[in-house]
Amino acid sequence: MGSGRCSPRSTSPPGRCSTGFRDRKRWPQFLDFCKQLRRRFPAGKLDLVCDNYGPHGKVEVRAWCAANGIELVYTPTHASWLNWIECEFTAARYFTLDGSDYPNHAAQEAAIAGYLRWRNRHCHPKRRFAVNSKIHRPDYLPNVA
Repeated sequence: MGSGRCSPRSTSPPGRCSTGFRDRKRWPQFLDFCKQLRRRFPAGKLDLVCDNYGPHGKVEVRAWCAANGIELVYTPTHASWLNWIECEFTAARYFTLDGSDYPNHAAQEAAIAGYLRWRNRHCHPKRRFAVNSKIHRPDYLPNVA
């Protein structure tokens, strides 16, 4: 059946998500995504939060982004939970993929898109994230060896 990739992304109006489906998840596709963002939001600087997946740091991607006003902001290794989109991944996975057996990628993509349409009708912008969390204290360091 091949591999389908879904990338929910929080780049729409505040609190809303859009999605893109690609057959591959390599640097040319990520660069196309960056160009799509720049076309959609032509003015001003864009901050794009990324994990440390290899294609996000490819020289060609970084050079194009720097030249076009997109700053790639990387989450620390093993700290993807710092990226707010991760909670959206969890919800999308729960409501569309858990316990499912779609006959093909098209049916799976339709379910994910349907969930995101529902979610966007009921969304609110994220504000004051983890206000009382200890991660905001300068003396907080996790116990690591």
